[in-house]
Amino acid sequence: MKKEEMKITELYDLTHTLASDYLKQFTYPWEALADLSDFIIELGNSLDPEEYEKRGENIWVHKTAKVFDSAYLHGPVIVGKDAEVRHCAFIRGALIGEGAVVGNSTELKNVILFDKVQVPHYNYVGDSILGYKSHMGAGSITSNVKSDKLLVEIHAEDGKIKTGRKKIGAMLGDNVEVGCGSILNPGSIIGRGTNIYPLSSVRGGVDANSIYKKQGEVAKKEESCFASESQIPIFTGSLH
Repeated sequence: MKKEEMKITELYDLTHTLASDYLKQFTYPWEALADLSDFIIELGNSLDPEEYEKRGENIWVHKTAKVFDSAYLHGPVIVGKDAEVRHCAFIRGALIGEGAVVGNSTELKNVILFDKVQVPHYNYVGDSILGYKSHMGAGSITSNVKSDKLLVEIHAEDGKIKTGRKKIGAMLGDNVEVGCGSILNPGSIIGRGTNIYPLSSVRGGVDANSIYKKQGEVAKKEESCFASESQIPIFTGSLH
């Protein structure tokens, strides 16, 4: 994956998030993480109180959203229309899009979930942006800090990008499928429509419309992988 393919405009359809205008300010998605909390607060204060209920300091929940009593929300948090936050979810700083699902015991921290994202089963998503209809299989996580605690660098085919940030998780393009039990290492960038095999350890960038089997073994998708746009191929190992 080249630097050009890591740009916000290449990864995301910005019509599917309330963060559209905010993200348009940046070239690369991880650049939006630094001031994300301030943006969520500013956006929350602008929301229509007829549609959103304020449930605490800097916490806004759409009146059609379902938030289980056992879920913990620590502002700033916005839960969008028809979203679902399930049993024992732990959220601290998140913009959760329309129709998104945050599952049992899933943890979110400093993230944007586009509309219809699913992180439904025991996931950790930190310092990350997940594109429209992306899905993380059971137990898959984003690792957001390097083991040596050094600043994260983004590795592209045409060179490295210094981010100046210690914490960056993963940037998932639209319609990405992450298989069960996978680890997305700090600074992983996954192109649109790509599928990650279960139990994968992903580093660096993965091209759009690919099938990631393991490091160094990435296949280009063929149209026959999908019978229709709504189907999910069986090789993802995803749990719904």
